[in-house]
Amino acid sequence: MLTLNEAMSTRMTVVPSTEYLHTVNDGGRNYTVCLLERKCVCGRFQVDELSCPHTWVVLKSKFLMPEEYCSNYYKPNTVVMTYDVPVYPLPDRNDWNIPAHVAEEVVLPPKWKRRPGRPKKKCDKPLSELLQPKNQHSCSIYGLGGHNKRTCRNAPRNK
Repeated sequence: MLTLNEAMSTRMTVVPSTEYLHTVNDGGRNYTVCLLERKCVCGRFQVDELSCPHTWVVLKSKFLMPEEYCSNYYKPNTVVMTYDVPVYPLPDRNDWNIPAHVAEEVVLPPKWKRRPGRPKKKCDKPLSELLQPKNQHSCSIYGLGGHNKRTCRNAPRNK
């Protein structure tokens, strides 16, 4: 994740469209940032709920605090509250109080088994390869497709 200094060093330019909507030019690519909905076209602002570099530039240009545009999960108070609740260790296994219906439950392994040998590779073929006919024969004399040397009509006849 870029810091503010790194974002500023990339020479991004901000063009405001409205009060909340801005276009950021980053190395020839344009990114639209909406501060009201907390969205950026790059997607990092929505997914991480942290300001992406494009948002940082917009916030700096408007003299806004970036802390107001990140999720509460990343704020110090929330992190401290995460560890505020004590976690007690489990008692010894002999002291566990297991209900009868749980103790009687039989857990079986999955019904399928892994096949022996190395797993097959799943490779994604390009569309152009999928559209080509599978066994394309070519003539070794002329190099044309659709026939071979034996069925070539233009091949010289040996008598």
